[in-house]
Amino acid sequence: MVTLYGYPPCSTCKKAEKWLKEQGIEYTYIHIVESTPTKEELAELWKRSGLPLKKFFNTSGQVYRNEGIKDKLPNLSEDEQLELLASNGMLLKRPIVTNGEKTTVGFSEKSFTDVWG
Repeated sequence: MVTLYGYPPCSTCKKAEKWLKEQGIEYTYIHIVESTPTKEELAELWKRSGLPLKKFFNTSGQVYRNEGIKDKLPNLSEDEQLELLASNGMLLKRPIVTNGEKTTVGFSEKSFTDVWG
């Protein structure tokens, strides 16, 4: 089963949902702010994504900018970065899509076709 962590007003999340529906892929939607993944869940998602942990940060988000996280990141351990991500769903790049084996972060039609197509 596919799970999509998203934020309802997010246009990128809507594009990902539309793509999944067009492909006939059923998924469970989890509101990333109301049900932010735990540090442990994020560690698993990160491991399955094959991406650098910094790719999980919503670098264009207000919280990221207002809290100066760009300057803090280089000094944080991976464990501290995971704690920070788990502390506020608005810090997470979205959508995060997983099936328990693979994980994608963000949306591009090419990456979705490669991974979920």
